[in-house]
Amino acid sequence: MTKKQDTLLRVEKTTTLLPFLMEKMGGMSRTSVKSLLGHRQVSVNGTVQTRHDTPLKSGDKITILAGRGNIELKHPKLKLIYEDEYLIIVDKKPGLLTVATHPGSTEMTVFSILKSYVKKQNRRNGIYTVHRLDRETSGLLVFAKSAELQQYMRQYWRQLVTKRTYVAAAEGIFDIKEGQIRSWFTEDKRNAMVYSSPVDDGGDLAITNYKVIREGQDCSLVELNLETGRTNQIRVHLASKGHPVIGDRKYGHGNEDSPIDRLCLHAKILEFIHPATEKTVRFESAVPREFMRLMEE
Repeated sequence: MTKKQDTLLRVEKTTTLLPFLMEKMGGMSRTSVKSLLGHRQVSVNGTVQTRHDTPLKSGDKITILAGRGNIELKHPKLKLIYEDEYLIIVDKKPGLLTVATHPGSTEMTVFSILKSYVKKQNRRNGIYTVHRLDRETSGLLVFAKSAELQQYMRQYWRQLVTKRTYVAAAEGIFDIKEGQIRSWFTEDKRNAMVYSSPVDDGGDLAITNYKVIREGQDCSLVELNLETGRTNQIRVHLASKGHPVIGDRKYGHGNEDSPIDRLCLHAKILEFIHPATEKTVRFESAVPREFMRLMEE
């Protein structure tokens, strides 16, 4: 079998990377050229580039890497779902923090894994946290590739997100199968607990819409859509209804009463307006199989 060879190109005039590649790559479509960039198969003067607007000047050397520019993200607790020049979407397993909770911590987190991943391509690359999931919550997370995009997404998060759905396995059988939980949250910094009040006591308003989608012998599979994004919102709201998330040590009865060794909360759907393309993008992660097994017992 003939080994594929890298393609070497030389820049002759000031331009940017995308139009240069479209001109030089034998009539490749814009989508195909962007795919090369997304798969990290283009280097400029020896450094892999993923941005289509990378400036070029006369004399620059462009290399199209023959299938070896795509460095994979391999980690047992983290799966890469989507990546472009602006964002990274990952699906995390329980037990992994989004970011370190203390300065100087050496604990492995989603952030530290992704930081190492992007810097393998270019030491100047960065990764920026947009939102978080609790350590024991699994599911979808989005990260930005620039501080400016991070700031924009955080500032306009509620306007950008069109759907944010979680699935929880909760204790007991709900009398009311569908509804809205609305209360006011107050966090006690001394014990890091969040308390819920059914009346406005000066706390932060929290709103969760829920729907029971399946029932077991003494548990329920619940789909939850957030209208607000308060700390521990789903866990606190379900506990306040008398149906804590199975395996919740903090607000429920803990793993000693759980048939599986985890918090049964999963970020299933994340749909938002892409801040660069302004198109709606949707990502979905399957409900963990252990949640479904609980409903069959």
